Amino acid sequence: MHLPVVDFQNPTAPQDFCKSLHETGFGVLRNHPLDQALVEGIYAEWLAFFQTDAKAKYAQDPAKMDGYFSPAVSETAKGETKRDIKEFFHIYPWGRYPAEVSDAARRYYGLGSSLAATLLRWVEDNSPAEVKAKYSMPLPQMIEGCDQTLLRVLHYPPLRGDEEAGAVRAAAHGDINLLTILPAATEPGLQVLGKEGAWHDVPCDFGLLIVNIGDMLQEASGHYYPSTVHRVLNPTGEGAKKSRISLPLFLHPRRDVMLSERYTVEKYFNERMEELRGKK
Repeated sequence: MHLPVVDFQNPTAPQDFCKSLHETGFGVLRNHPLDQALVEGIYAEWLAFFQTDAKAKYAQDPAKMDGYFSPAVSETAKGETKRDIKEFFHIYPWGRYPAEVSDAARRYYGLGSSLAATLLRWVEDNSPAEVKAKYSMPLPQMIEGCDQTLLRVLHYPPLRGDEEAGAVRAAAHGDINLLTILPAATEPGLQVLGKEGAWHDVPCDFGLLIVNIGDMLQEASGHYYPSTVHRVLNPTGEGAKKSRISLPLFLHPRRDVMLSERYTVEKYFNERMEELRGKK
């Protein structure tokens, strides 16, 4: 499996990027418009935030799903029985936001959402006619006015050595949404499952932007764009002593959008949530 790094400013970038998405479910961009200094600042201040007790003031709301999620309530991937080794904070436009950090993550939310709309336009423009005909509306329009796009600030803490046997930083999973955009994290570990059944490292040079297909775009495109399974491995050696900060933006369409003949976004989302609740 080959994951090419596409230059965002290259005239053939839209075609090259979408070819990678179609073949692998992933696209990797360099020279993209998201400011690296902004991303580095977010990584630094949120790492400091996760190392304080202040995070407990924002304990997650089980109904709204905003706020801080401790390792004790962290996710369990579909088909798995052990929770991932991580903690995270959910940022929505309407949700709670820590007073202990700057507004940088909120600004990033807006910038990332704008870029994601551009990437959705690339995806639509480079979809074959028979695939484009499946979309109930232009892909960028699906996210207009939606307040469910989620920015997750993830902290994978250093490994202590007493973790539950078989537990990993992020077990193999697919994303539910349309697209996920992810600046390269502070440490490596992200892998994608190839069609041949082998795991492959995703390029992680600082400054790269990783984009992957979610299940909703797979459904909307009739599986032309595959939602590829990925995971985050536990580090070894000196890497096990380091935190890993990650900043995925999960792009969601409005709940009333028709994804396919079978599903509205709301029906699809609720069905997936029930699957996840039912396995725990």
